[in-house]
Amino acid sequence: MSAEQPEILFLCVHNAGRSQMAAAFARSLGGDRITVYSAGSAPGERLNPAVVEVMLEVGIDIINEQPQKLTDEMALSADVVVTMGCGDACPIYPGKRYEDWVLTDPAGKDLDEVRPIRNEVQRRVTALVDELLGVESER
Repeated sequence: MSAEQPEILFLCVHNAGRSQMAAAFARSLGGDRITVYSAGSAPGERLNPAVVEVMLEVGIDIINEQPQKLTDEMALSADVVVTMGCGDACPIYPGKRYEDWVLTDPAGKDLDEVRPIRNEVQRRVTALVDELLGVESER
C-alpha cells in the first residue's frame, strides 16, 4: 500500500453498473483519505439507469459519471484491484492484490432486482475501505 493513501481500482467489463456503484461508495466512505478508480476493459456507452436510480435512493449521485477505459496507469498505481465479472476480459497485473467479487450483473434488471446488488456492493466496499484505512468497523 502506498504511504500517502491507499488506491483502489474497481474493474469490470462495461464499467456501467457494479464497478461504478463500488467506486461511488468508496469515494463516499473514504473521502480524501483514499484514491478510487473505476474502469472497464470494454466500457459501455453510459451508466445503467437503474444503477443511477438506486444510488440516488441512498443519497449518492452518479448521474454525471461515464464508463471509463482501463489504463495501465490506473492498475499499476492501485494497491487493490477489485474485479467484478471480468473473467478473462480483464488483464492481470503481476504483483497486485486482487479481489474477485462475484456479484450479479445489474444489466437488464429492474429496481427491485438492483437494490440487493447495491446493498451487497456497499457491504463489501465498506469492509474493504475500513480495512485499508485501518478503521475498526462500527457500521
